[in-house]
Amino acid sequence: MKKKKYGALLTVLLSGLVMLGACAENKAEVIDTEGKIHIVTTIAQIAEPLSIIGGDHVAVESLMGPGVDPHLYKATQGDIKKLEGSDIVLYSGLNLEGNMIEAFEKIGKKKPVLAISEAIPKEKLLHDENGAIDPHVWFDLALWKLSLESATEELKTYAPEYADDFEANKEKYFTELDELLDQSKGKLSEISKEKRVLVTAHDAFGYFGRAYDMEVVGLQGLSTEDEIGISDIDDTIGILLEYKIPAVFVESSINQNSIKAVIEGAEKKGLDVKLGGELYSDAMGDAGTVEGTYIGMYQHNVNTIHKALLGEGN
Repeated sequence: MKKKKYGALLTVLLSGLVMLGACAENKAEVIDTEGKIHIVTTIAQIAEPLSIIGGDHVAVESLMGPGVDPHLYKATQGDIKKLEGSDIVLYSGLNLEGNMIEAFEKIGKKKPVLAISEAIPKEKLLHDENGAIDPHVWFDLALWKLSLESATEELKTYAPEYADDFEANKEKYFTELDELLDQSKGKLSEISKEKRVLVTAHDAFGYFGRAYDMEVVGLQGLSTEDEIGISDIDDTIGILLEYKIPAVFVESSINQNSIKAVIEGAEKKGLDVKLGGELYSDAMGDAGTVEGTYIGMYQHNVNTIHKALLGEGN
């Protein structure tokens, strides 16, 4: 089930694209860093696990909150102050935060700045047809453990007196991730092979698909800056018709117009395709909610996909 990911720009569908928060000042609450290692991350997929691994020894904050697209995000003056005021800066890398590289390089001359996903062996990374690396590695739990391992080692280097605590917290957390992987495999294996097709707004679920033997179709490419063409819409509709896929999905940080066009197009061809629900891709849920944790976000996605592709409705 191959499809062309790039085509003529679908101007009508993308004209309403407004990525609120990409250039806005961060409104997160000021955290108490007194006597703690102050860690600033880009995405919450790093911040929340590191707050667990670091425990009482760290104060962690994320620059990018719910609904924020890291592909488009540009550092504000407030962000620069936070980065400069931190002890350690952690970002995912692999060109996920492409607009912030210059800032990382500058700040990296003064303090530890680490792209945690660049610790993953190159042969384990996915690429698109143009050779670009897929940066959405947090959807493969085994790979994300490698990224978090790299971050943990950075913490140990910075504060060796707490190394044993960091290691113990990491091992306990990794046990939870292993259990999550087993649960997710069991649940998604209940979907028949021919229905195991995940259609989303952009190509953020490649690692997820590889981990759970699912075909993944993203209307946009790896970055949300990629164009969506009419051919992309048509090709996706063709896949839905061929395999009688019951549902497609929107993403919390992506405009929904293109997915709605797919649903409407399939209906015109006689296939009733449901909106399977909202998935978290480049951003997690609100802080203080289950979906605001890495494990909770991941479980939400698995449960949403499982229910929709089994045809159980929203």
